[in-house]
Amino acid sequence: MTNRFSALLSGARIGKFASVGAVGAVFDLTVSSLLIVLFGVVGEVAKLVGAEVAIVIMFVINDRWTFADAGADHLVAKIRRFVKSNLVRSGGLAVQVIVVRLLREVPLSIPVGGIDLWQLIPLPIAIGASMFLNYVAESLFTWRIGASSSHRDSR
Repeated sequence: MTNRFSALLSGARIGKFASVGAVGAVFDLTVSSLLIVLFGVVGEVAKLVGAEVAIVIMFVINDRWTFADAGADHLVAKIRRFVKSNLVRSGGLAVQVIVVRLLREVPLSIPVGGIDLWQLIPLPIAIGASMFLNYVAESLFTWRIGASSSHRDSR
């Protein structure tokens, strides 16, 4: 357990995960915002679509960089991790949708250039709220850092 805790607290891994998260956030916010502003999609639905685009991109980068040493390189293992990542991140996504929903209920409007910024502001707040949960869950369950090699995907 100590090995897993030490691996979880790796400053380098946390930094990589946060950097990948920033890339994912750009994709998430871009897709979500475009869906809301250009297509009138409800915030919660836009959040789901934007988040899934980001999840796919973040998985690819995390698998090749952040957790490159933590899993087998064959296709079946990668697909298994991708499915796990989507399942694990569903908890973080639920947190994001709840945050967007709760903040959308706040009776506030910030009109700028014909756009109500208050419809967009909950999006990055939601991402921040789920980051810690996602790091811990991805580290322990998707890539199983610090676990003995017998508990990981076969190499």
